[in-house]
Amino acid sequence: MSAIEEILAFQIKAAKLPIPEREYKFHPVRKWRSDFAWPDRLLLVEVEGGTWSGGRHTRGQGFANDCLKYNQAVIDGWRLLRFTSDQIKSGDALKIIENCIRIHSRG
Repeated sequence: MSAIEEILAFQIKAAKLPIPEREYKFHPVRKWRSDFAWPDRLLLVEVEGGTWSGGRHTRGQGFANDCLKYNQAVIDGWRLLRFTSDQIKSGDALKIIENCIRIHSRG
């Protein structure tokens, strides 16, 4: 787990949100995993590292692979949220996750 993922995990716990599964294998055949998942809510959260430093997620093949992974997750019925390190550090990611969980927890 990356340091920024640990920050988000801490924020989620501090906000008393349901605890997500980490490194959740969401696809029955591919080895795709999501950084955070709430399977009962069909919610995946991906932390996009290296957005300003040319990390794997922003380079050609890595970006293309992520597109396949993310699109398949949506096709399979998952809701997908993606966040940069800056969005996590500012608390913006947590606010969006809170809203998503609150909205989709209604009966």
